[in-house]
Amino acid sequence: MKNVRILIFLVAIACFLSCTNERTDDPQTPDYSIGKNRFTINVDGDQREYFVHVPAGYTDSSNAPVVFMLHGTNGNGEDFYTNSGWKEVGETENIITVFPSSWKYCIINNDGQHLQNTEKWDAQPAGWSPCPGETVRDDIKFLKSIITALDSRFNIDLKRIYLVGFSNGGVMASKCSYEMSDQFAAIVESASSSYGAEPVPLRKLPVLFQRGNEDYGPGGTGPTAPMTSLPFLLADSSTTLLEGHLYKFSQTHIFYFGLDPNYTLSGDVNSIVTATYTSATPGEPLNVYTVALIKDLKHGYPAGAAIRNWDWLKQYTLP
Repeated sequence: MKNVRILIFLVAIACFLSCTNERTDDPQTPDYSIGKNRFTINVDGDQREYFVHVPAGYTDSSNAPVVFMLHGTNGNGEDFYTNSGWKEVGETENIITVFPSSWKYCIINNDGQHLQNTEKWDAQPAGWSPCPGETVRDDIKFLKSIITALDSRFNIDLKRIYLVGFSNGGVMASKCSYEMSDQFAAIVESASSSYGAEPVPLRKLPVLFQRGNEDYGPGGTGPTAPMTSLPFLLADSSTTLLEGHLYKFSQTHIFYFGLDPNYTLSGDVNSIVTATYTSATPGEPLNVYTVALIKDLKHGYPAGAAIRNWDWLKQYTLP
């Protein structure tokens, strides 16, 4: 019996040292662990979760940059904590990285027939609508609540908070570029974005949109877009290459952010080609929009993208 008690004690100690730190946000208890943390926060009566990686080099003596990474459909924060590459970049670059989980809904796809239960961010248009009786959660409020909680728990740099989103998370990132641009220094939208009617952006900020030249959405297929075709993809409203999304996304952003429709083309057709738009109004150096076409990439957040995205994001600071 004594040996059993000792074994239980050792197991408990091991779990204490290695298990995810789980806390409910409370400004009176600003505790955390170096490494992986799972936090929950009450938003409109729902317990919402998010994961935070605190790098070993973090101390309260200096303010740390923060990067949010938003997962896609049928994912969650823990998936992208594990697989996106951002916690590793956070560790080496001394960044606090944050991985929120969206809400799970019964949804109806745009065909009106296909129903499924899956995780979605509250961002449209995204090819779906909630089933009757579903209440869509306010994810803008959720993300704002996380920033408030982070600020109470850590010493963060409020002028260097960044956002990256993949797929449905990319659409949510685009929504944030309008509705939370006063809180994010720069934003990356990966694989998807928003188009159509949008609100007036709170601030004109740097945005990078990236898409693979073989990306037709989850499970989708289509012809490979030649890497030399980026100018065509940005100009042709009727093309079916990449579902015509590059035209729709770029034209929406150009219109609402007041960009010069002329762009600077750069890059390497063997890897990544970019088109960069700048403001049509003098004196707006942060009003920058870059579209990146990535070679041989289907629907996925690219391997190695986290460090490349960080190299782009870190050059910007909130005014």
